[in-house]
Amino acid sequence: MERISRAGTLAAAALCLAGTAWADPPPRFDARVEQVRKAVGVPGVAVAIVENGRVTLARGYGVRRLGESAPIDADTLFQLGSVGKAFTTAALAILVDRGRIAWDDPVTKHVPWFQMYDPWVTREMTVIDLLVHRSGLGLGAGDLMFVPRSTLTRAETVRRLRHIRPATSFRSGYAYDNVLYVVAGQLVEEVTGTTWERFVREQVLVPAGMRTATSDRVERRRADNRAWPHARRDGPMHGMGTQESLDDSGKAELDPELGSNAAPAGGVAASANDMGRWIAIHLAKGALPEGGGRLFSEESSRQMWTPRVHLPISPAPEPVAAATPQFSSYALGWNERDYRGHRLLMHTGAVFGAQAVIVLVPERNVGFSVAINCEDGEAALGIAYELLDHYLGRPRYDWAAAWQEFVRQRDEKAVALLNKQAGAPARVGPSLPLERYAGTFADPWYGEVAIAHADGRLTMDFKQTPGMTGQLTHWQYDTFRVDWRDRLIEPAYVTFALKADGTIDRIGMKAVSPLADFSFDYQDLDFRPAPKE
Repeated sequence: MERISRAGTLAAAALCLAGTAWADPPPRFDARVEQVRKAVGVPGVAVAIVENGRVTLARGYGVRRLGESAPIDADTLFQLGSVGKAFTTAALAILVDRGRIAWDDPVTKHVPWFQMYDPWVTREMTVIDLLVHRSGLGLGAGDLMFVPRSTLTRAETVRRLRHIRPATSFRSGYAYDNVLYVVAGQLVEEVTGTTWERFVREQVLVPAGMRTATSDRVERRRADNRAWPHARRDGPMHGMGTQESLDDSGKAELDPELGSNAAPAGGVAASANDMGRWIAIHLAKGALPEGGGRLFSEESSRQMWTPRVHLPISPAPEPVAAATPQFSSYALGWNERDYRGHRLLMHTGAVFGAQAVIVLVPERNVGFSVAINCEDGEAALGIAYELLDHYLGRPRYDWAAAWQEFVRQRDEKAVALLNKQAGAPARVGPSLPLERYAGTFADPWYGEVAIAHADGRLTMDFKQTPGMTGQLTHWQYDTFRVDWRDRLIEPAYVTFALKADGTIDRIGMKAVSPLADFSFDYQDLDFRPAPKE
């Protein structure tokens, strides 16, 4: 939608003149991306820009993997994380267009065995409700069923959803989740008889002309031209997923893959060239480039961009205060918000070792994406906001430095809070000999963990998460700290509650770090002694 202040030919002329003013990427854009990349320490970046239906830039910067020379190019695959949620909604839109489902269908019409904790919510939950984060589940509820990896199938993950207690009433507010996108992926399979991975590949990616994009983690891992994940550990940036290498403490980083059961929530990988096609299709409201027909209908485009739930707004601090929106809502796999009064459709995404952001400015018929192969998201946001300023005719602002400063301040506050929380623990406990804490315990939605005692030490093993094993170190009272063998996983406090006779009644958990990602939803776990077979 264009903002038109005059009528007739004057309006048309004004639009043409406006178009010529922003018809190209910013001057010296390549040099700027390289400057940001090196300043932050990002190994590789991929950027796609679409203007008026035309891809004006699709380019890579840096390297696929630290220590190697293979460069990022326009066909290098990057993991998109939750930017991929829009692919799941597009798959559903295609099924709506074909008359296979309707947006307001009850989920149970297509997945009869689907259940939420509350039977009434089960009956009322619609296809749209799966996509807009208003179900009543808490933030990130159920994510430990697939973060950082899992042996659960998608169907079993959906079945366990019935055991997750709601945090609020149905449709009363917003709380971001991933698990209901897992249900959406299962719904695609129930309706079509084929997996979400195959349907997205054959009915979304291939028709869209996204020739290198993939919805299958095995395909992505086999690709030669892919960006490897990286993260900082104790300062320096390094590659992730080196199972064979242990540090001096015996800790490793295992496969940094999101569980394949959660692929509909964040399992798509794409290149800059692919994202150029994807952006152009959405800006054209489902029409394929070069007059190639439609991927989805204009009505489905309207549905996907229609806000369904309002998001609370917290003012961003300086130096990024200008990023604070006046309105923010969630549509179907897209966040609708404004920047300096201009409507945006956007989404960010993050998985282990990779981050991405996509931004559409419908009134200017422009959109872009930025993907990086590390967790320093301030680089992607910095580039994205500088592009926004360029296309909206704003004065240049060093958004990359601003987001770096924001992250520095956030981390500084978190460290101070962590140091305060972690002050000297009480020198009390444990109440029992260590061997009496051992046993098998089960949470209704996660499943079983095993606590073992050997050689005077306790260890904890999350059975359905390969590699999620760690040693328990006494903290205070009947609380222990678990540090996992896999350093990708957030350390946690483990608190045992005892019965009057001194046996274990239950186990609760809490992340140690105040910056722990919400996907480590330890606080939702309620382990009880598992029945003896």
